[in-house]
Amino acid sequence: MLRINRENLRKSHQAPWLIVDIFMLVLLLINLAWLVFDTLYSTASMQNLLSEYLPAVYHGYKPVHENFLLIDLVFIAIFLTEFCIRWIVSVVSKEHLRWYFFPVLHWYDIVGLIPLGFTRLFRFLRIFSILHRLHKFEIIDLNRTRTYRFFAFYYDVFVEELSDRIVVKILADIQQDVKKGSPLIDKITSEVLAPRRPVLTQWVAGVMQHMGSTLSDNEQGSVIRDHVKQSVGKAVKNNQQFNNLSYLPVVGKSIEKTLEQTITDIVTASLINLLSDVSDKRINEFIQSGVQGYSPKTDALDKEVLQVVDECFDLVKAHVSQQRWKDHLSGKTRTMPMPEVNEHPADPEKR
Repeated sequence: MLRINRENLRKSHQAPWLIVDIFMLVLLLINLAWLVFDTLYSTASMQNLLSEYLPAVYHGYKPVHENFLLIDLVFIAIFLTEFCIRWIVSVVSKEHLRWYFFPVLHWYDIVGLIPLGFTRLFRFLRIFSILHRLHKFEIIDLNRTRTYRFFAFYYDVFVEELSDRIVVKILADIQQDVKKGSPLIDKITSEVLAPRRPVLTQWVAGVMQHMGSTLSDNEQGSVIRDHVKQSVGKAVKNNQQFNNLSYLPVVGKSIEKTLEQTITDIVTASLINLLSDVSDKRINEFIQSGVQGYSPKTDALDKEVLQVVDECFDLVKAHVSQQRWKDHLSGKTRTMPMPEVNEHPADPEKR
């Protein structure tokens, strides 16, 4: 049920317009009901029915029916006057950017003023225009009405079903292009990634240099150095020749630990120098010398990558195809509130 918010009505200064809207709404309903009755009266079956059961209505309404166009012009004059007044108010208050926007946005009002059979039905749209205007100023709240929620839900269902099918169709076309070896991937490599290779190589060089400076720091690089030490220790223990040093009397264990620490320091220093000396020029040289001649078409890994991409598309299509409105509808059914029970019965003395 619609409730008028009096506070918002007072703040919006729409009280005079609310009175006009109510008057126009009543007048519009009368006009539409009259149009329906006059249309039915023009049929032979309705005339026979009225002449048989309500002869007074039949003979009394006959001159009205013959001059219905002149009577309808009275309603048209009132509607046209109200439309012009709102147009003038819209121009004065600068509601729109241009003065001619108002009749364009309210085209249905103009079409409804044409005294033809099918154009008169556009007058029914004025009801929605009035409700929308009141809802815009928060004088009424259409979101709380069951009718609005009903149509809003099925509108969302329609949009979701339509958009899901469009997205699935697009993904399926892309999936087919990838399977057939679309030149899009080659274009991305040559036209997108290749022109940006200097920026990418510079970024990679900066990251590696930052890792080298971090590794050389005593505090920040301790985690990496500990990992290198554990890796070197594991490799040393797996080396049979190095393990033979432990059999030397007295100094065997000492030599083993010293060599392990020395190898760890050498590996760590090598990593620091390697990362610190990396530049974008050297990365470009590495790409040109070691990667340029590589062709993924000759490698079975290319098929695996395409298979992974294809499976990812399948998962995305399955996710998009989920009908979320069904989950919303089932959840709404499960959470439907039960009828309230009055825990405090009425006072027996007041019964």
